[in-house]
Amino acid sequence: MRADPRALRFGAAITTLVLASVLVTGSSWLLAAQTVVFALGAAWRSPYAMLFKALVRSAPKETEDARPPRFAQGVGLVFAVVGLAGYLTGITPLALVATAAALLAAFLNAAFGFCLGCEMYLLIRRLLPAAKMEVSQ
Repeated sequence: MRADPRALRFGAAITTLVLASVLVTGSSWLLAAQTVVFALGAAWRSPYAMLFKALVRSAPKETEDARPPRFAQGVGLVFAVVGLAGYLTGITPLALVATAAALLAAFLNAAFGFCLGCEMYLLIRRLLPAAKMEVSQ
């Protein structure tokens, strides 16, 4: 499956705005909504990417492998779940740190096109074959 990099950055920009709003308002409901968006993006397709596709009719000049961004959505999901757990249990520092970490990653992608989760995916893919070779020897 291929992904439109423009849609990925659009989604990251919306995510940045949502997570910044969570930090400003402390809204666990808004973080819960973003958690659902991350879950959909990790399992199927991001609602933000679908919104982009509905708004922008031009075909992308190039596409990229969808696996790294999908992995990144899964990483965002983990941070959002931890942040949500922090808000719901009253452990506000945990909620703030987890939400801020997800915000930082989303901002890097939106502003600079640097997908931290995608880079993690690629690093893991490079390390796993080496680990398999060491085990088999």
